[in-house]
Amino acid sequence: MTQIVCDPDFYEPTDEDGCSVFSYFCQIHDRQYRHDYCGVGAHRIALHCEQHGPENMWPQPLMLAFPEGFSPPLSDAQLAWVRSEEDAS
Repeated sequence: MTQIVCDPDFYEPTDEDGCSVFSYFCQIHDRQYRHDYCGVGAHRIALHCEQHGPENMWPQPLMLAFPEGFSPPLSDAQLAWVRSEEDAS
């Protein structure tokens, strides 16, 4: 299972942010997450911005294929955002 971490203490990004350097960090394996290569088993992933530290991330487009596979589940607003991004591309 892959869990995307959203936390009220994380930075909440806005469209005006000029952030450009990110990494994904697996809290369970205590290392950078790189497509399941950080360790075996479940993953608890947080977005890490070089400028702001931990950030809440918007859902990634691939989440649309399996929205029930993510925890916390995608909200209606998040699904609408992902669909609008997909339609724009």
